[in-house]
Amino acid sequence: MEHRVRKVVIAGGGTAGWTVAAALGKVLGTLLDVTLVESDDIGTVGVGEATIPTMRTFHHLLGIDERDFMRETNATFKLGIAFENWGEVGDRYIHSFGTVGRGNWMGDFQNLWLEAREKGFAGEFGEYCFELQAAEAGRFYTGEKAPTSYAFHLDATAYGQFLRRFSEQYGVRRQEGKIATVDLDGESGDIAALVLESGERIEGDLFIDCTGFRGLLIEDALKTGYEDWTHWLPTDSALAVQTQSVAEPLTYTRAMAHDAGWQWRIPLQHRVGNGLVFCSEYLSDDAARDRLAGNIEGEQLTEPRMIRYRTGRRKSMWTRNCVALGLSSGFIEPLESTSIHLIQIGITRLLKCFPFGGISEPTRDHFNELMIKELECIRDFIVLHYKATERDDSPFWQRCRDMAIPDSLAHRIELFRQSALVHPDPHDLFRVDSWLQVMMGQRMMPQAWHRMGALMTDDQLRGTLVRMKENITRAVGQMPTHQAFIERYCANGSTNDAVMQRA
Repeated sequence: MEHRVRKVVIAGGGTAGWTVAAALGKVLGTLLDVTLVESDDIGTVGVGEATIPTMRTFHHLLGIDERDFMRETNATFKLGIAFENWGEVGDRYIHSFGTVGRGNWMGDFQNLWLEAREKGFAGEFGEYCFELQAAEAGRFYTGEKAPTSYAFHLDATAYGQFLRRFSEQYGVRRQEGKIATVDLDGESGDIAALVLESGERIEGDLFIDCTGFRGLLIEDALKTGYEDWTHWLPTDSALAVQTQSVAEPLTYTRAMAHDAGWQWRIPLQHRVGNGLVFCSEYLSDDAARDRLAGNIEGEQLTEPRMIRYRTGRRKSMWTRNCVALGLSSGFIEPLESTSIHLIQIGITRLLKCFPFGGISEPTRDHFNELMIKELECIRDFIVLHYKATERDDSPFWQRCRDMAIPDSLAHRIELFRQSALVHPDPHDLFRVDSWLQVMMGQRMMPQAWHRMGALMTDDQLRGTLVRMKENITRAVGQMPTHQAFIERYCANGSTNDAVMQRA
C-alpha cells in the first residue's frame, strides 16, 4: 500500500479535463484538493458535439440542471443517428436510442417481425420504434410522463466552459500554464510533479491525463504503450467546420458515407457542426477539403480544421499514479458519438474505486479491465458498420467489406445470421436494439429465427403489429415540433430574441 491520495492534478482542460474536474469537485470535493492545469495557448479538439443518452445519467449524478446546460451550450435534442449510403449507395436507416417493438421471455421483437415478414405483412422494422418515428417526424417532447430516450447535440467548447464554471463552485483550482516537463519519482517511477514553463511545480498524489492524443503523462512520461486498431478502423483524419443553420434543427445526427469514409452533420440551436472523416490512404487532404466544401449547407463560419488520429487504445488507462481519460486514453472514432461517454464512464468508475488509502495494483487492474472491456465492445460495434456493407464501388469499401474482424464481433455476426439472436456482452454500452438496427439497417438478415410468432394466428400477429404501430403514430402526432419544444424549454438568448421578433 502506498501513500494516501489527497491531491489530484488534472493535466489539460477542454471537455475531458473539466468533466473530470466537475465530477471530482462535486462528488469528492470535501475530501480532495483538485487542481486543473491548462494553457489558454493550447486549443482543444472540441468537435465532440454529439452525445448518447448516458450523458443524462452523468448530469443527474452531478445535479446539473438540463435546461441550464442546454441554454449554455446551444444544445438540441438527439434521438439517434441517420446512416446514409452505408449498406449500399442510396440506403438510409436510423439507429435510434429507442426500443423496437416488444418481445417476451422467449425472444426479442425481431423474431415476431421476421415471422410477419415471412408471411408478407410486416412493415419496416423501424416503424415499431417510438423514438425513431419521432425523429423522422421532426418532433420531440420530454417530461415526467414521457419516457423518451434521448441525448444531445451541443457546442463542445461551450460545454467545457460550462463545466469549468460548475467545477469552480466546488473548489477546483485552475492553474494557467504550459507543462514543460513531467517529473518522475526516482525511486517509485510515479509522477511526482508537473513542471510548468514558468518553473512552477504542481505536485500531486494522483494525476489525470487529459492532454489529448499526445498523452503527455500516460505515454510521453510513463511509456504505457498503444494498441493500434487501424487494421479494423482505417480512417485516420477528420476535417471539421461550422456553418450557419439554414433550417430547423433535426433530432438526429447525419452520418453520410462517401467513397473513403463518411461525413457528419450535427445541428445546434445557433449553427451546424460539419465534418469529413476519411482514410488518407484513399483521399488526399485537398480532395477532402473540396468534398467537404461541396457538401455543406449555409454560410461557412470557420475555416476547416484538420484532425489527425490513430484508432486504438493505451495498453492501460491507469499506469502507476496516472489515469488517462478522454483522447489521451485512446480513440475509436466519432461514428457513434461515444467520446464524451467514455470520459464520463471513466471518471464515474474512478469515483467508485477512488484510492483514498493509497494506489494499489488490484485497484488499477480492476479499473483497467473494466475500461478495456468497454472500449473493445464499442470498437466491435463501430467495426460492424464498416464490415456490414455491400458496397464495392471504391477500394476503401472493398477493404472494409473483406477485412478480417475481431473474433468477438465475428461470433456476434454469425450468431445473428444463423438464429437472429443478439446476445450482448455484459460490458456492452450498446444493447440489443442498437445491434439490431445497425445489422438489419445494413441489409444483414438472419437465415432463421425463433418461431414464437408461429404460436399466434396470422390475425393475432398482424393485429399485434398494427396496434404497436398505431400507438406510436398517435403518440408522435401529439408531440410538438423539435424547434417549438426547444423555444419553450431551453432556447438560448439569441433564439429567444428571434422568437420574440417573430411574435
